[in-house]
Amino acid sequence: MLVHWIWLAHRPGVHDCMKAELLRHFSDPEDIYFADIDAFSHIEGLTKEAVMGLRDKDLTSSEKILADVMKYKLHVLTYRDVAYPRRLQHIPDPPLVLYYKGTLPDFDSNPVIGVVGTRQCTPYGLSAAKKLGYEITKCGGIVVSGLADGIDAMAMKSALSAGGTVVGILGCGAEQVYPKKNRWLFADTERYGCILSEFPPETEPFKWNFPKRNRIISGLSCGVLVVEAPLGSGSLHTARHALDQGRDVFVVPGNLDQPTFEGSIKLLKEGATLVSSGWDILSEYEALFPGKVRKETAGSRQRAYADELPTQSDKQLPKVAQKPALPRLKPPKKEKSNKLGVDKLDSPNYSDVNKDLSALSPEQRAIMAALETGERLVDEVIAETGLPAGRVSSALTMLAIKGYVKKLPGNRVRRN
Repeated sequence: MLVHWIWLAHRPGVHDCMKAELLRHFSDPEDIYFADIDAFSHIEGLTKEAVMGLRDKDLTSSEKILADVMKYKLHVLTYRDVAYPRRLQHIPDPPLVLYYKGTLPDFDSNPVIGVVGTRQCTPYGLSAAKKLGYEITKCGGIVVSGLADGIDAMAMKSALSAGGTVVGILGCGAEQVYPKKNRWLFADTERYGCILSEFPPETEPFKWNFPKRNRIISGLSCGVLVVEAPLGSGSLHTARHALDQGRDVFVVPGNLDQPTFEGSIKLLKEGATLVSSGWDILSEYEALFPGKVRKETAGSRQRAYADELPTQSDKQLPKVAQKPALPRLKPPKKEKSNKLGVDKLDSPNYSDVNKDLSALSPEQRAIMAALETGERLVDEVIAETGLPAGRVSSALTMLAIKGYVKKLPGNRVRRN
């Protein structure tokens, strides 16, 4: 029953990784609810605090949450629902329950790009967020962000002005508007996409909720774009989640003397991809989403957000989200070059790549076995091996260094 999903999702003392582990041992949350204490004895890593939380069978708070869901006209999505995004299912600590309003897009069939950045941004950062949010959408991407002030809000406004679908991930209840001044942006996000949260209705926007929220932004995305980030910012936390989850990380180049770009520059030094246009990002996923990714240029002047979208008070709804798809353009022919990329190593000899696999760790051998059938998505490798996303990402990096595998655009990988 839904009330048992909510009960398990909000168990005190039980962290998200452990909730996912419990679901692997029991068929559903109802079985976990009715299990006696001895049934948990064989589960490794279950702390005393977690056991205490699981022994509490009071459903009062869960029933209150369900009543609030109806009060605020929210929808509930559980981990086992068909519409639950597969990308998010495969992260190490997926949220068991999501509350949302609006319409869920088909996350798994579209290139989803998380766009993040600091609230205290520069005019340059705002300009970059506006440009890239618009171009990502025009090239076929779905923009996911945090609906916060600054970079988040500008990227989402610009995506809406391009007639796209947007998704806002909150660090509070999905019925709340935070900050209040963005109420029209919240309304338009709900109308042309959805607002989503793992926190139950009436949860306040406490500062410790936002780092937890960030893993959902990256988990839903194929890649994360960091527009402007100082050291220690939440945007860097989102980028770290993205790397742990095997996602791509893209960064806008910034001013070396500007403190709000110090985190961005650090990511570039660590190997993130530098981008200056939406096509720089979406071109990475052209093969993965044929027919949905297209190269678009700013042929006409981008209108201001206020001129492009009406407010809630308009009597007639525009058809911003139903603009006819533009014809796909053939990708330009790439010129051959003898230059080697700065960070790319020469490919190893064939004989080196086919060394005895017994020299590899069990995890690495499992990944190599999953790649026997050919090119695969990293998410597919994670699902087939059953290994945590972070371990798969680390193992793939080592295999690539040793020459056993080759990483490809669009978060794909194959054996050499």
